[in-house]
Amino acid sequence: MKLQVNDIRNWMNLSNQLIQENKSYLTELDQAIGDSDHGINMARGFQEVITKIQDQSYSTPSDMLKDVAMTLMSKVGGAAGPLYGTAFLKLSMAWKNKSEIQVNDIKDGLQAGLDGIKQRGKATSGEKTMIDVWDPVVQLFSENDITDPFLIEETAKQAMNNTKDLKATKGRASYFKEKSIGNIDPGSASSYYIFSALSTSLQGA
Repeated sequence: MKLQVNDIRNWMNLSNQLIQENKSYLTELDQAIGDSDHGINMARGFQEVITKIQDQSYSTPSDMLKDVAMTLMSKVGGAAGPLYGTAFLKLSMAWKNKSEIQVNDIKDGLQAGLDGIKQRGKATSGEKTMIDVWDPVVQLFSENDITDPFLIEETAKQAMNNTKDLKATKGRASYFKEKSIGNIDPGSASSYYIFSALSTSLQGA
């Protein structure tokens, strides 16, 4: 189970596909506890990512992910752009000069991405943010010898659903206090789509 440049491109294409298909759902989630623009912002940003990388030639996954990061930072509005941009930039840095990404590299890269999100967002687990999906996926890699990529999708989906019972204490959703309970966090949902796409990419890698 490894990732090369074409696998990363496939990961981004699948992520974009899932986000475009679920743009309205992401917006609906954000209407409940946010600014109502997460679906629109993420769909625009990931479409720009595909436009950027589809015809480019990259020697390493790191080079491609750097372009992904820069595009998300500049094209995704709200807090999501800097947070996702930071995550993919940290991934890029963790995988620098590697032409083939092995399972241990994936673990290290995702940990770096998670650390970047925590630092940028000044948040931690349990605060009803995208971290509540990233953290369990990183733990999955840390605690297990991953041989079945479907576990990534399964873990991310469960983690996303678990945000429904949390009270938001960070970001726009925190303004809703107890009223935020009972709603899935929009950033957790978009993170789930990205990890679902990674899971699919790894199954073919």
